[in-house]
Amino acid sequence: MSLALKRETAGLPERMRALILDGPQRFHVGELPVPRPGRDEVLCRVHAVAICGTDVHIIEGRHPGQWPREYPFVPGHEWSGEVVAAGELAAAFGWRPGQRVAGTSHAGCGYCRMCREGRYNLCENYGRPELGHRQYGHYSQGAYAEYVVHSVKSVFPLPEGLDLDEGALADASSIALWSAERGGVGPGDRVAVVGAGPMGILVAQSARAMGAGQVLVTGSGDRLERSRPFADKVVDHRRVDAVQEVRRLSGGGVDVAIDCAGTADSIRQAVEMTRKGGRVVFTGVPHEAVALPMQKIVLEEIDLRGVRANRNTMERVLPLMAARRIDVASLITHHFPLEEFARAYETFKERVDGALKVLVHP
Repeated sequence: MSLALKRETAGLPERMRALILDGPQRFHVGELPVPRPGRDEVLCRVHAVAICGTDVHIIEGRHPGQWPREYPFVPGHEWSGEVVAAGELAAAFGWRPGQRVAGTSHAGCGYCRMCREGRYNLCENYGRPELGHRQYGHYSQGAYAEYVVHSVKSVFPLPEGLDLDEGALADASSIALWSAERGGVGPGDRVAVVGAGPMGILVAQSARAMGAGQVLVTGSGDRLERSRPFADKVVDHRRVDAVQEVRRLSGGGVDVAIDCAGTADSIRQAVEMTRKGGRVVFTGVPHEAVALPMQKIVLEEIDLRGVRANRNTMERVLPLMAARRIDVASLITHHFPLEEFARAYETFKERVDGALKVLVHP
């Protein structure tokens, strides 16, 4: 440990409070040792963590042996905070205590073909921490704690004008922007966003920021109403045939459809509402087999594009957030201390009081 790192960590407590996942559906708030950063890592004091749908899957144990690989485990990957200590290499790159930062989950190995191409979210050494790969809050220890250690590949300085609460939504916003980029959204494009949850609302805003000429959002209930300020039109799939209505409103089909729901119905709808030669992006991850309309896909040359988290979009989305071109503050509906995580989790999962993004404050 360098002398600088020793000085930076000298006044830190030995123990910290953290959300500890003991097994599927079993968690408690307990104490763990405060981690220390490696050469290319920073230690951060966590200000806020946004509950994500993936957190629910991890807590429920839907990915046994993968996310997480073993228990006990600390989840959480959408977070903001402040650097308190930097490893020797991290300090050489300019990281210093006091910097306000936001985190993201992926840190590629940096050496495989995918990483060399900038596609570190598809790192060929996924799951091999001995080769430098991490996915924080998934199989690498996450941020529902007072302190968290991250590779400098996975933390980003917050611009002036963006507060720490808003910074906790940077990871989700970067995925939304990447979804729009994967769809090749350009000036004047007609875009349909299928699913009016937090990700759908962020995708709609990203599409607008990229110059879309028309943004349509499909969904139902309170969440669809919350998406209305960010769409040209909203379509309630419980009241009308969403495919036919989107095709009518867009003059025959959209240029880009982005599915944020990840269900068999939403995926099919996204394909069906797309014009000939259009693009369909899948941001929601299905947990079931999906039958696709292959004749339409083949004969109309529909491009299908998957999204895995994000790559290289944090630097681009943070200025958009600071300029309020992507308004994340309107999505934050609830705040809870770490000790009330069970209540926060229930609020998010059951959409209590119209919950969208729920922040937990260690």
